[in-house]
Amino acid sequence: MDELGRKSVADFKMANKTPIVVVMDNIRSMHNVGSVFRTSDGFLIDGICLCGFTPQPPHRDIHKTALGSTETVDWLHYENTTDAVNELKSKSYKVYAIEQTEGSISLEKFKELNPEVANFPLAFVFGNEVDGVSEEVIALCDGVIEIPQWGMKHSLNISVAAAIVLWEFVR
Repeated sequence: MDELGRKSVADFKMANKTPIVVVMDNIRSMHNVGSVFRTSDGFLIDGICLCGFTPQPPHRDIHKTALGSTETVDWLHYENTTDAVNELKSKSYKVYAIEQTEGSISLEKFKELNPEVANFPLAFVFGNEVDGVSEEVIALCDGVIEIPQWGMKHSLNISVAAAIVLWEFVR
């Protein structure tokens, strides 16, 4: 384990973070919440906003997939996702919903079409497993990014979608 160079909780807290915040809009599954915490830890993401009825740590079902990352990744709870988005925007974050909508920009083209995002702290809103990101929240966002898919389902689990988007922006 020493050879992996893992950070301690204290080292993680002191490390320079990737200027990205994950916003979870009314996520139902504790396993999804835990998985997003774990991915956020892996990429040194700045923090997570748990909004609405999204489950909050501590809970054993979150811990099953988070594996301790709820202790490393900073998080806040907001009663409403709109409050989280408005606060992030007031702090100069560019906020993007990850959703399939009219006018969305495909993930692989996004940075090419929006090179200025490299100059801003970013926030990505991931929506409810059934209903997606709410229309009210999408209206507040600076844009919408869509993960291209070619199969029959055209949907991804939120934890998978978060990992794809975060990796794309971290790499």
